[in-house]
Amino acid sequence: MTSITRRRFGQISGAGAAAATTGGLAGILASGRAPAFAQEKTVHWLRWADFVPASDVVLKGPITQQCQKDLGIKLTVETINANDIQARITSSIQSGSGPDIIMSIGNWVQLYATSLADVSDVAEPIGKEQGGYYDICKTVATYGGKWVAVPWAVGGGLVAYRKSWLAEAGSPDGFPKDWDTFRTVGKKLKANGHPIGQTAGHTFGDAPGWWYPYLWSWGGKEVEADGKTVVLNSKETIESVKFAVALWKETMDEGGLAWDDTSNNRAFLSGSIGATNNGASIYLEAKKKPDSYQTDKGTPMKDDISHAPIPGGAGGQYNLPGPFTDMVMGYSKNQDMAKKFLTWVHSKPVFEQWFTSQQGYTDGAAKGWEEHPVWKADPVMLPFKNLPNQGRLVGYAGPPSQKAAEVVTKYIVIDMYAKAIQGMKPEDSVKLAHDELVKIYGA
Repeated sequence: MTSITRRRFGQISGAGAAAATTGGLAGILASGRAPAFAQEKTVHWLRWADFVPASDVVLKGPITQQCQKDLGIKLTVETINANDIQARITSSIQSGSGPDIIMSIGNWVQLYATSLADVSDVAEPIGKEQGGYYDICKTVATYGGKWVAVPWAVGGGLVAYRKSWLAEAGSPDGFPKDWDTFRTVGKKLKANGHPIGQTAGHTFGDAPGWWYPYLWSWGGKEVEADGKTVVLNSKETIESVKFAVALWKETMDEGGLAWDDTSNNRAFLSGSIGATNNGASIYLEAKKKPDSYQTDKGTPMKDDISHAPIPGGAGGQYNLPGPFTDMVMGYSKNQDMAKKFLTWVHSKPVFEQWFTSQQGYTDGAAKGWEEHPVWKADPVMLPFKNLPNQGRLVGYAGPPSQKAAEVVTKYIVIDMYAKAIQGMKPEDSVKLAHDELVKIYGA
C-alpha cells in the first residue's frame, strides 16, 4: 500500500477543496456577495477565570457587545483555570490552531516568543498614550528587540491577615516585618487554631509569589546578573530552606503542600487560617458578601482584614509582581483582526470598564492608571497600587528570560522548599535544585 505523507495529504486535500468550490464560484460572483462564512469577523480570546468574577462578566457581556457594535467583530472570550493555560498554549502551537489571542502570566511569554506575532505596532502606541509601561511589563513582553505580547495589567500578592487574631498573637500593630517576628507570632497563631496558610505545591501564582520573595529576602538568587552563572547553592539559600522547614511545622497549615491558588482563599474565608499571601480576591469576596463571611463575634469579616508585604530579611523585602500580557498567536490566520481588537480594548473608555471592575485587584500595565479614582475608593486596597514598583521578577539576578520561565514553569525553586519540608536534608534539596538549574542554564 502506498503511503501518503502529511504534505502530500495537504496537497490532495487542497486540490479536492478547490474542485469542490469551483462549481459554486460562478453563483457567488453572480450574486455580488461573499459567502456567509466569510462575512463574519471573529476573534477568540483565551484568558484565565478571573479571581474577580465580576470582571469576566464585564468582558463577556458589555465589552463583547460593544466590540460587535464598534468593530463588527464577534468576540469569544473563553476562560479556563489559570493552571491549564500553558498546556493549552502548547497544544495550540503544536497543532497550529486555537485561540487568536492567549493570556500570558509573568514571564511565560518568553517560552513561546518565537511562535508569536510581532505586536510592536499595537503595544508601543498604547504605552505612550497611557503614561509609559512599567519596566517589568516591557521586560517580559519583548523578545529580540520587538514586542511579542501586549501588556494588559499587573497582578501580585500581599499578605491578607485577620487583624484581631494578629493582635491576640502579640502583633497589634500589624503583620510582622521580619522573619523572626513572623515565627514568634506565627507560633501563637497556630497554637490558637489560626495557622498561616501557604502553598508549596505546583500552582501558578501563590507558590512562586511566596517562595521567590522568601528566597530573595535571605539573599538567595538563581543566577548572577549575567543570566548564565547558576548560584542557587549558596549559604544564604541553605539557611532559608532550614528556616522554612521550621516555619512550616511551627506556624503553618501543613496541608498546604497540596493547595492550589483557590485553596487558601477558601481556608481564609472559612476561618481556618489567620493569614496568607494572596491577591486581593479574599478581601473582595468578603466585602461582596458581608453576611456570608463573618467573624466569630458576628461582625463582617471584611472589617477584620488588612494587607501587608511579605516579611523581609538580610537580603531585603520583596514581592513577585505578575505582569499579564496578551499574545497574538503566530498560527492565527486572524492576526490583523486580533491586533485591531487589542488596540480597541486598550482604549481608555473600554479598558476602564474592566479596570474599574477589578477594584484594585490589578494595576494597569501603564503608569497612567496610578491616578485612577479606583485607588481612592477603598483604603484596604491601596497597598496593591505600588506592587509594580516594589518587586523583582523570576530569574533574578539575571533577566526573566526563556530559561527563567522554564525554571518557574517546572516549579524547581518551589520544590526545593517542598522537598525539605517533607524530610529531605536542606543541603540536598538545594543541591538538587541547583543541578536542575544548571541543566537549564547550561552553566
